Amino acid sequence: MELLSRFAFSVASIMLMLLALGLMGYGILDLGSALFKSWRSGRDAVILAISYVVIAVAVFDVAKYFIEEEVLQTRNNMSATEARASLTKFITTIIIAIFIEGLVSIFEVSKEDIEKIFYPIGLLVTATFMVLALTVYQKFSVNTERL
Repeated sequence: MELLSRFAFSVASIMLMLLALGLMGYGILDLGSALFKSWRSGRDAVILAISYVVIAVAVFDVAKYFIEEEVLQTRNNMSATEARASLTKFITTIIIAIFIEGLVSIFEVSKEDIEKIFYPIGLLVTATFMVLALTVYQKFSVNTERL
């Protein structure tokens, strides 16, 4: 069963990495196409390209996390400090992606339909709560490690 699990995580990780690379490529091609048409449309394309790259990096990091934690598993028991550091890095990447997506969405919505601003605000509030939750987790885990 463990072999099947490692195989499934390997396949999923490779697919996620390929999709992340594809999303980055699409962002770059879309940016090039928009800049080729007009410089004014290039501004919006730059913002979207940033969004695509950040999301792709977050997806790539998820895939990397799966490979490191579920496929390779070079050791059976990692220390609490190593587990905290690994989880913190993983969650931080997701938080950054959410913040950037929220900011990009604010730029898009503010130009088109300001009434749709609640979605970007929700993203920013969610990311803020995630930062606060990560802070609480760090505090409790460090205290646990000391014991």
